[in-house]
Amino acid sequence: MSDKVFINGLRAETVIGVYDWERKIRQPLLVDLELATDVAKAAETDSIEHALDYATISNRVVQEVEASSHQLIETLAERLATMIRNEFGVSWLRLRITKPTAVSNAEGVGVIIERGSPTAVSATLE
Repeated sequence: MSDKVFINGLRAETVIGVYDWERKIRQPLLVDLELATDVAKAAETDSIEHALDYATISNRVVQEVEASSHQLIETLAERLATMIRNEFGVSWLRLRITKPTAVSNAEGVGVIIERGSPTAVSATLE
């Protein structure tokens, strides 16, 4: 399967970082997601019931990020990936978290992870 739903530039603020000053402030993060799905049934029925609801996923990701307080974005990325796969039945995802304020002379730094199998079909959409 090569169908994907994507969400780019999802912004949320959280406590993130290893330095003492970072533990006292909220910093912006940008989350990009690619989620494997089969869009055929959704396209056929034109029904959200057969699609990955990117609005619901986006709201849940923002809620999770804003409630978190991790030192490393790697930890946050892993937790988000697990949550998305478990709660939304996503078989594969690529998740990118960018911390735009981490390095003053860079647009951003971050991490990209992939979890699951890109060829499996999401169980919740069948």
